[in-house]
Amino acid sequence: MALFGKIGAKSKAPRVFVLGLDGTPYSLVTRMIREGRLPNFARIVKGGSLLRINSVVPTVSPVAWACFMTGKNPGKHNIFGFVDRTLEPFQTRIISADMLRGDTLWDLLNCDGKRTIVINVPVTYPPREIQGILVSGFLCPSVEKSTYPPQFADVLKKMGYIIDVDPWLARESREQFLTELHRALRKRFELAFRLLEKESWDFFMCHVMETDRLHHFLWRQMEEDHPIDGARFYNLYTVLDDLIGELKNRLPREASLVVLSDHGFCRAKREVELNCWLARQGWLKFTRDNPESLADIHPESLAYSLIPGRIFINLKGREPMGRVEPGREYDTVRQKIVGALLALRDPQDGVPVLKDAILRERLYVGPATSNAADIIAAPNEGYELKAKLTATELYNPSELSGTHTYEDAFLFIENGAAPRAGLNISDAMPTILEMMGSKIPRGIDSASCLAKRPSKLETFLKRK
Repeated sequence: MALFGKIGAKSKAPRVFVLGLDGTPYSLVTRMIREGRLPNFARIVKGGSLLRINSVVPTVSPVAWACFMTGKNPGKHNIFGFVDRTLEPFQTRIISADMLRGDTLWDLLNCDGKRTIVINVPVTYPPREIQGILVSGFLCPSVEKSTYPPQFADVLKKMGYIIDVDPWLARESREQFLTELHRALRKRFELAFRLLEKESWDFFMCHVMETDRLHHFLWRQMEEDHPIDGARFYNLYTVLDDLIGELKNRLPREASLVVLSDHGFCRAKREVELNCWLARQGWLKFTRDNPESLADIHPESLAYSLIPGRIFINLKGREPMGRVEPGREYDTVRQKIVGALLALRDPQDGVPVLKDAILRERLYVGPATSNAADIIAAPNEGYELKAKLTATELYNPSELSGTHTYEDAFLFIENGAAPRAGLNISDAMPTILEMMGSKIPRGIDSASCLAKRPSKLETFLKRK
């Protein structure tokens, strides 16, 4: 008997199962396939198309998966990073699904009469009502608050489900961190297999966060072939490949499999504290020696930063203590900061820290653009842009082993088709709608991967 939905009659309409592998690069996947490390996935990809795709800017999971869910750019869906700011009171807050604007993929499918199951996707807390089952992903504070319908949380508690592994554990005990990582991964698939067996569904998505966590703490060791940690890195992928093989065997014949990641990965090189940099330029000042929050920013400041790489101008009429006049002064200040950002060089080797410093109207389009940072800094590979208010050093060794890249995400579609090149993660959303025979809505910035024309977002980004 099904827990929350009727099981029995098979749908004649196509069904799609999406597996998200957070932060898993195309280059890593294809190399591991060549080396025989992913035999199950290697067998599966022979029946479809495996493509390299791009991520989003800033290149972080909440922004990328929000683009996937909505098919829209951040200027429409309103998710710009891990944190955002409120102006009254002037402080930071962690992003949530309450801030996400527009219909998600599963909202649209529900409106089309299709039942959906969604597990662990970022930016799904607090859980919205859906026709089906939703289990929130990371940034959700507890299992008890993670589900729709609410009573489904009891199922998770009984099975010992884990929302996310505490990243700080990796700094305290590498062995314990990896043990918990494996446990979380297995519980993720245990839940998926349970729901595949007991629930009816048309669309099913299960998201794996454990790959991203692994890469942050063991990427360098993998690249250097560390005898212990390098083997540990590949061991998690061996387990994951076995689980993917089991998943494929459990899927009904009429269901197509889509597998994708949201960004690539590379070795972490240096942390760069942008608020420290702004302060050294004389553009950021504080009302106290040890600032604790944005409220401690001095009215004479020209700008401040939030992670990752987002710089806000202290604009009069918008910011609580705005100084910069809208219009000519605003444009002048932005261009001055952009020029200085692009001149940043790593003192160790002279390498440019940034790939680009982008004015928000060049990157985003839509009503939520007014909430975006005025300048978005895009780092070169290996640099992590931080924004501590108390930082006294501009450059610091990275606490992590690996960090994100804009290029080198991947998309696999099990349909034998040859999708177009030049794809962005947001293009997966209309692709899935097309695969399921649902109408692609107007107003999105993406296009089906099976379409011949590029998406609006792809065309827009090429104008940069």
